[in-house]
Amino acid sequence: MLSLPEMPAAATLEDMLPFFAQLEPVFDALPDVVFFVKDERTRYALVNRTLASRCGCKEKGSLIGKTTEEVFPSRFASTYMAQDRAVLEGGPPMMDQLELHLYPGRQPGWCLSSKVPLRNSAGAIVGLAGISRDLKANEKTHPAYSRLAAVVQHIQENYVRPLNLTYLAEMAGMSVAQLERYFHKVFHLTPRQVLLQTRLDAATALLVSNDKVTDVAALCGYTDHSAFTRQFKATVGVTPSEYRTLLMSSGER
Repeated sequence: MLSLPEMPAAATLEDMLPFFAQLEPVFDALPDVVFFVKDERTRYALVNRTLASRCGCKEKGSLIGKTTEEVFPSRFASTYMAQDRAVLEGGPPMMDQLELHLYPGRQPGWCLSSKVPLRNSAGAIVGLAGISRDLKANEKTHPAYSRLAAVVQHIQENYVRPLNLTYLAEMAGMSVAQLERYFHKVFHLTPRQVLLQTRLDAATALLVSNDKVTDVAALCGYTDHSAFTRQFKATVGVTPSEYRTLLMSSGER
């Protein structure tokens, strides 16, 4: 059994880094996981190999001391920086935020990201730790998989409609609580996150066309254009219009 080291009482982030350094080999061995520690000025203090490679760096040390604004394009960096500042300023931890990441040289990929504050022995926030896990279907041998797959298919075929958890639970022969629990276990997503992912997948495809953004919002089940724009930016990192411009500049149209 893997024995993890115990987090020591610490006065500064530097005192904590040896603890995280012991975990580095574990996170370096996970190609579908991004891990990092940042200081109170949002600068990287420790990163794993996956994050470095996705940022186009051969060495992890190339990221140390830099902020997201110095590493990522501005259209994404502003969102990541806002998340960092919210956590560092004492806001609630960010847990399992569904995000669509666009990495250079690879297809867009969905992930779940979390960020938590790091506090010293006096309780003051001295930094943050974050992790982002790529999403992929798994656990097809789970006994409830076939019933859950039918629910996912229903969501994907009817994403324009509001989510009716009671109906979906009845479809799967479960209670609402069981449905949500099994969804998270098998797909690492809640039913609402599956709906969001499906809607935004459709939106990113529709934005390739010349349809107005308001029309795209309606076609993806949003009656409120501003709500669509807010959710798209929170999940993808850019507004729908900025995403369309990004596609045009990269020659994908």
